[in-house]
Amino acid sequence: MKIAVIGGTGLIGSAIVNHLSSRGHAVFSLSRSVCQSDPRAIKVDLSQATSSSYWLSHLNGMEAVVNCAGVLQDSPGESTSMVHHQGVASLFAACEQLKIRRVIHFSAIGVDRETPSAFSQTKLSGDLDLMQRDLDWVILRPSVVIGRSAYGASALMRGLAALPLVPVMPNSGPLQIVLLEDVVRAVEVFLEPATPGKKIVELVGPHRYSFSEIIALIRGWYRWAPAREIHLPKFASSLMYRAGDTISFLGWRPPVRSTAEREIARGAIGSLEAMHHLGLHPKSPSEFFASEPASVQERWFARMYLLKLVVFGILCLFWISTAFVSLGPGWDIGVGLMREGGVEGTSATVTVVAGALSDLVIGLAIAYRPTSRYGLYAAIGISVAYAIIGTILVPRLWADPLGPMLKIWPIIVLHFVALAILDDR
Repeated sequence: MKIAVIGGTGLIGSAIVNHLSSRGHAVFSLSRSVCQSDPRAIKVDLSQATSSSYWLSHLNGMEAVVNCAGVLQDSPGESTSMVHHQGVASLFAACEQLKIRRVIHFSAIGVDRETPSAFSQTKLSGDLDLMQRDLDWVILRPSVVIGRSAYGASALMRGLAALPLVPVMPNSGPLQIVLLEDVVRAVEVFLEPATPGKKIVELVGPHRYSFSEIIALIRGWYRWAPAREIHLPKFASSLMYRAGDTISFLGWRPPVRSTAEREIARGAIGSLEAMHHLGLHPKSPSEFFASEPASVQERWFARMYLLKLVVFGILCLFWISTAFVSLGPGWDIGVGLMREGGVEGTSATVTVVAGALSDLVIGLAIAYRPTSRYGLYAAIGISVAYAIIGTILVPRLWADPLGPMLKIWPIIVLHFVALAILDDR
């Protein structure tokens, strides 16, 4: 079949694209981030899909569409209304016009029972729009999904499992974790012509767990000893969620945001009945962990997950603070070093100001996700330049017992580390 997967670079979408491609289907991945060398990768943006005409050229000739697109909450460049409702409504309208046989749409577990946030409200609106269409539709409502790949909530769980003291959020509901392989299998079943459509299926695992029980299972998978739990008071957890909201305005996508606070309170549980009717018998996380031993790379990822926040936070603060120190209490020292190197008068002043402003721009660029990569490269470049200029103008700094010149090199290495862990998926 010729199949279009919307959101084909996400956790679920990429697994579907890879699996269906391996089965001989012609699968096209439609997403905001695409691999330029892949001829079947098509760049689309649901926030711009205001009418069915946006999709017609992309979907022409497709026999099925699988929509995996989703965002946690509104932030600059991301709209839950557009991604979950208005944008997909135009997608469904285009499928009607092109008479595409099967449309499989990913929603979220429990949206028919409770909608505490814009995430679940818009997910439900998208479902209702699809159900009114003259299409052979299927709505899949997965619980929290885990697999070998990790993104969003599943990545956060791995990161928390790496902590010797695991924070437990208040008011977190039970979870029926579903494995990524079972989610992919459900899509494959519904792409078979003999499988009837116009169905809503909850995708859940066979057992219910608390959040802390899942973390304990993951620690056991990593072959680490059980960790102690810290039950956070509500004010502390609320501060963490609000901090996540603030970070999201800089273009990052932390899983800990106010939407998550409202959604995890209701949990993620459902019925296995529909899956069993399809001949699907999902495995539990404990079965998955027993059959798929954790590798050293996965233990690295778990340990690095929360350190990534620390690394980028420190680098941003380092560059921004050096700018203010240069323009404030360190002004006389900076000008004095310039004069010691033979740079006098206005030239010394301009050089110090230019260096400080450069540091400030670099710090802000690293903090803002769309420019973070450029900021890191600029930081490496200017650090090397500082080392060269310092060597020429004030070579005695190499012998300074505080090591201002020697410390440049571990700073450069940390920037390369940040570049290596910049991508989320």
